[in-house]
This record gives sequence, C-alpha cells and structure tokens, in this order.
Amino acid sequence: MADWQVKVLEVKESVLADNDSDANVLRQENRERGICYYNLMSSPGAGKTTFLKGTIRRLKDTVRFGVMEADIDSDVDAQTIARLGVPAVQVHTGGMCHLDADMSRQGLRELPLSSLDLVILENVGNLVCPAEFDTGAWKNIVLLSVPEGDDKPLKYPLMFEKADVVVITKIDALEAFDFDCERVKHNIALRNPSVPVFFVSSVSGEGMDAWCTWLKNDLNAWKEAAHV
Repeated sequence: MADWQVKVLEVKESVLADNDSDANVLRQENRERGICYYNLMSSPGAGKTTFLKGTIRRLKDTVRFGVMEADIDSDVDAQTIARLGVPAVQVHTGGMCHLDADMSRQGLRELPLSSLDLVILENVGNLVCPAEFDTGAWKNIVLLSVPEGDDKPLKYPLMFEKADVVVITKIDALEAFDFDCERVKHNIALRNPSVPVFFVSSVSGEGMDAWCTWLKNDLNAWKEAAHV
C-alpha cells in the first residue's frame, strides 16, 4: 500500500479571508442604516467598562449610544451599562476569545439601531485574538492600562498595528508603577507611527474631555463619509 499523501490545509487563512469579506459587507450595512460601529479592545482588567461609563456620561446628552458586551460568560458588564439608561446586549462567545463580523452582526440585531448614533463593542479581554478578526467596525479603539506596563506594544504588536486610536488608562496610578509615558508613546509609534494616543483616568476624569472631543469629531467624520 502506497504511503498516504498528507494534505495541509491553511484553515486560519481561509477563515480570516472569509471574515474580512463579511466585515466589509457589515460596514456597508451599518453605513446604510446610519450606525457608526467601534471595536474596543484591551487585556482583562484594563478598565474598558469603567472607561465606557465615563465616556457615556460625558456624551449621552448629545450622542445616542448602544453597547455590545462580549464575554465568554456572565452578563455583568451589560448590566452595568444598562443601568446608565443605555441599550446594551451581552454576547457570549461560546469559549472563543474574540468576536468576528458575523457575531457582531448578530449582536447588532438585538439593539434598537434606528434610535442610535453609534454602537461600541467591548470585545473579549485579550491582546491577541481580537486583533486578528475584523469585526466590521469603523474604528478600533485599543486601551492599555498603566499597571500593564509600557512594553506591551512591543510584546503584542498586531493589536497596536490594528489600532486607530490608543487610550492609556489608569494614569492616576502612575506613581505606583514603573510606567514611562514617553516610552510608551515611542513603543506605540514603532508599531503605528500616526495613531493618536490619549492618556486618561476614568476615576479622576483627567484626559477624558480630550478623548470625548476626539470621539465626537470622529463620529461626525463618519457621518460625513457615510453621506458621500
């Protein structure tokens, strides 16, 4: 009997290619229904939910928010956001450490899109997998917290290469950690030279006004582009 000829299938490449195509379709769908969709990514504990709460509180009088919370289990974060009076849906990923375009589409269907301006996805806490899958978002927001260290852009390059904006959180804890603001900007620039970087404290509020101004201006830019 002849030796069996083993075939090697590059499944990941095929899956990513299919998802990229679907993500482009989702972006067009969102453009047609007037929904600006952002993908918020970070490691666990970086402060995504607290950051979202601070953002919503500052802009909720002028921007109509919806939030999609992605986790392997529980609905803690969605309940937290809903208490602010913001429509929120919890997406359980079935053990997967990221959302893709079709999962995003399923979550968006559960929100009252006709009464919203933007939806923010709080992706699964992870600095690896979420960066690999295009969710169909208009922009990727990446959070990095001071306690994590200023070397993370060097260790997780794809996440910072995919970022459209980087927010350094928990700057109220700078004195307690060996974190250099200039060094982290340098490390981010090595991966993504032109990305804007904001330094904020969701607790004290420092830097949040500048971040919210950026977000509101970016939403206006999306609206202008969507009507071209």
